Amino acid sequence: MTKSEAKVRIEKLRIEIVEHNKRYYILNQPSISDFEYDIMLNELDTLEKKFPEFVNESSPTHRVGSDITKEFEQYEHRYPMLSLGNTYNEEELREFDNRIRKVTSESFEYVCELKFDGASISISYKDGVLIRAITRGDGNKGDDVTLNVKTIKSIPHKITGKTIPDEFVIRGEIVMRRAVFDRLNEDRKNADIAPFANPRNAAAGTLKLLDPKIVASRSLDCMIYFLLSENLPFSSHFDNLKEASGWGFMVAESIRKCSNIESVIEFIFHWETERKNLPYDTDGVVVKVNSVRLQGELGFTAKSPRWAIAYKYKAEEATTRLLSVTFQIGRTGNVTPVANLEPVLLSGSTVKRATLHNADQIALLDLHLNDMVFVEKGGEIIPKIVGVDHSFRNETSKMVEFITNCPECGTPLVRNEGEANHFCPNYLHCPPQIKGRIEHFISRKAMDIDGLGEETIDLLYNKNLIRNVSDLYDLQSEQLIPLERLGEKSASNILKSIKQSVETPYPRVLFALGIRHVGETVAKTISNNFTTIDDLINADPEQLKDVNEIGPKIASSIIAYFSDKENIEIIRRLKLAGIKFYYDAHEITTGNTLNNKTIVISGVFLKHSRDVYKELIEKNGGKNSTSVSGSTSFILAGNNMGQSKKDKAESLGIPLMSETEFLKIIGED
Repeated sequence: MTKSEAKVRIEKLRIEIVEHNKRYYILNQPSISDFEYDIMLNELDTLEKKFPEFVNESSPTHRVGSDITKEFEQYEHRYPMLSLGNTYNEEELREFDNRIRKVTSESFEYVCELKFDGASISISYKDGVLIRAITRGDGNKGDDVTLNVKTIKSIPHKITGKTIPDEFVIRGEIVMRRAVFDRLNEDRKNADIAPFANPRNAAAGTLKLLDPKIVASRSLDCMIYFLLSENLPFSSHFDNLKEASGWGFMVAESIRKCSNIESVIEFIFHWETERKNLPYDTDGVVVKVNSVRLQGELGFTAKSPRWAIAYKYKAEEATTRLLSVTFQIGRTGNVTPVANLEPVLLSGSTVKRATLHNADQIALLDLHLNDMVFVEKGGEIIPKIVGVDHSFRNETSKMVEFITNCPECGTPLVRNEGEANHFCPNYLHCPPQIKGRIEHFISRKAMDIDGLGEETIDLLYNKNLIRNVSDLYDLQSEQLIPLERLGEKSASNILKSIKQSVETPYPRVLFALGIRHVGETVAKTISNNFTTIDDLINADPEQLKDVNEIGPKIASSIIAYFSDKENIEIIRRLKLAGIKFYYDAHEITTGNTLNNKTIVISGVFLKHSRDVYKELIEKNGGKNSTSVSGSTSFILAGNNMGQSKKDKAESLGIPLMSETEFLKIIGED
């Protein structure tokens, strides 16, 4: 793969992974399996390691997927709430074991815990009293759902005992029993409300409800898996969990200490079938180093602890008949073939549809209509066809052929060299893509317009109230109030948020436009070099390519975007609405104290988030970097700084600067 091809693929993967994170963490509507998600993330990680010049800290490989929503207040995690590395095979488990043994020569134990499938929660106690419960969020901060968590009977509000630390954080998985899930879905069907896909989605959705009474009615539980404090009662993870069980928390009886990796593998194989007898859904086993001290020595990567790993079980499989294949256009223009199946029971639910991914997958399967196919519920969420039973094939059956034109707008489909997916190039005028661009425009990292979700945008589009992003600024309350699911209050909130969005800074406005290949980082780079939208519109390809990080493909995409008269008209209307298509003087820099300095941020901070510190660095003339190298000026070091960065800084003689020292330097003390 060439450097330019890698850059395109990296940007594409980042966009898709961010969308899947949104569907999983925010909407509770995942569209791919955990396994497929992990493959995409691993591909991105591999490409970033091979082409480090394209690495940036906003990449999904450096961040935990976020479940943060506007309805709740956000709080910083006292300890970062990271995700776990995944594996699906025994060989990678042994590699995990070998990596740890290279770090320490002492003997150590593992703790094996069933991986319950729900929503992660972090609960803080002070003097034995529950003071706050926060969702995982983005790993650094999360939503405050304390009132909802207090309705869960398995979470004590107050605890007493001699070994209880003055302050501690306890983490667990909010789960819903299958029997409760079945009753809930039955009630929803009777009320003509769409049922939840699985207990995990039901638990996560319930946790984010605004009415604690409804949360209480759904009988959630919390399975505890981690205790954190400056004064832990014991030096081993296993003993701390057992002690927490004695305080009144729910800790799974299945938890086991294992003296070596062979015992770990035995535990995993035992529970692969036995777990189906449990009242809760599980999708794997979490393996952790037992010693708290050794955990500290092993440390963390950017998003995962080095002392823990999650083993995921293989999905279940069933056989059924392929009836037909339809083709869907995604919001980025990608075409996804969907198999329509004879209904079959799989992992406790009826499956009627399955993904076929792309044309290559159809060809690989040699798929014919009326074939008997093997269906797997990958990650126990989204079904997919993994094989064909050729012994049942009728010789007259017709081969499945991939379409040549977009089923939504009729445009001939395109497939770029080296890419697996076909896509519709009519991204400016194809209905699913138009709606997708509007969704992107209103998203939190773009214009941050609240109250306009996917369903509302679809409703406004179908009612001919919006056809592009500039139409949003012409909406009137009398148009919104009569619409289904809205009303006066919702309409007022939407219009208020639209009005507030005109203050969005120029770099985020550029990102919001949805120019192909222009992500957050590229938008910021462009805005630094073309400080008004008119400068950018009038730039020629050579001027664009002279800018660092903009290659021929991005330059071509920008030129194509501004060559479209409809886009120019949209920008004209957005200007009239008051959108800031220019850099305010104070937005470019507020000082030059960090001129020519390259700074790495690591750890958790008290006064500002990492994103705010990145902005402060840029506003004071500095440059952010994600990796420590000889060109690093210093590391802005917070609590729980990564051990690997600390070691590398020490070996290169790079100084560490505290949060207080940094704020003093830039004059914010």
